[in-house]
Amino acid sequence: MGAERKLDDATAKKLEDFRNRVAAEADDVIFRSFPTKDLISSTSSPSSPFHISHASTASDATVYPPPKFDSTEEPDTKKRKRGLDATANGASDTQHARYPNLVISNKALLPVQDTLKRECEHLVDLCDKVKLWINLTMPKIEDGDNFGVQIQEEVLNELHRSQESTYNMRDSARQSHINRAKLCSKIIKYPHIEDYTLALKEHDEKQLYLARQHLFDLRNIYAVMTDILHKNMTKLRVPKANNGVGLY
Repeated sequence: MGAERKLDDATAKKLEDFRNRVAAEADDVIFRSFPTKDLISSTSSPSSPFHISHASTASDATVYPPPKFDSTEEPDTKKRKRGLDATANGASDTQHARYPNLVISNKALLPVQDTLKRECEHLVDLCDKVKLWINLTMPKIEDGDNFGVQIQEEVLNELHRSQESTYNMRDSARQSHINRAKLCSKIIKYPHIEDYTLALKEHDEKQLYLARQHLFDLRNIYAVMTDILHKNMTKLRVPKANNGVGLY
């Protein structure tokens, strides 16, 4: 049989540098980012978009007239193309809408959603750094003394579960806009039914409460992951003990 092939010195040095960099980033996350993350204290200030005082004033169910559009004499295809261009830039093409009236979005909830999305994305990124470090510290597959590896795998599963929860929280803004749009369309179509207006206000209040709760959920994820990582740090760093030491 031929000799076992090995990495050349330059490639091995690059891999070692990469491992060291990953370890340093994970160390910063575990001992600085996770333990010191504070998401709750700022929400107690009335100036915070998450403050509960905004819940009763954050909704506008008024049905406004349709936005004006240029009615100059142009071929219909040209008008449609211009409407599509406007839609692509974030505007709404009301010229060909069946119900062109306008209900504005809840501007008070937009900064709340932006903050929550940013925090979710940050948490996912931090978890990715720790997951990569744990994977790189796993020893080669062999029989015996796998308890430390099992701990590593369980911590990886917990990090994955945390990310899955965070993905769902990240998606809450999209689902909120979809549900709100359905209510707004009902208000435009049936403006004489007061319950649709009340439902929209209740929906907006609920979104603020949920956003605050999501911040607590993110805080809890940070706290739980900090606790798990610190309690198992020895096995995460050295999953397999020296067998010679274990004999005495």
